[in-house]
Amino acid sequence: MAKYLLLKHYRGAPAPVNDVPMDQWTPEEISAHLQYMNDFAARLEKTGEFVDGQALAPEGMWVRYDGEGRPPVTDGPFAETKDLIAGWMVIDVDTYERAVELAGELSAAPGAGGKPIHEWLEVRPFLTATPTITECPHR
Repeated sequence: MAKYLLLKHYRGAPAPVNDVPMDQWTPEEISAHLQYMNDFAARLEKTGEFVDGQALAPEGMWVRYDGEGRPPVTDGPFAETKDLIAGWMVIDVDTYERAVELAGELSAAPGAGGKPIHEWLEVRPFLTATPTITECPHR
């Protein structure tokens, strides 16, 4: 089995079919969306494919190490980051194809008007081995 991150974006991905921002949904539409997400996770828990998932709050900041004995440096908040990442789900599945299949189902969560969002989800495999220097994207 391999773990995959299903990453939900607010912005930065192609526009979904039902492109009404969540802050314009009714309370009932939000409840229906959250229920779909919870039901999806519960179904995957039964098959052993669900690992974890969370929605993210809009608050946040950047933090970095600033040297021995010095407090961390903070900056932000950065609207572009909190606007980009809405939440995530980690799944543990047998194949990449299964990860894509589940991401497709998750993208059909209802949005405005109760219609499926058909949002784009990013599917990322977990790193399973240390990359060699030639594979490292930061070199």
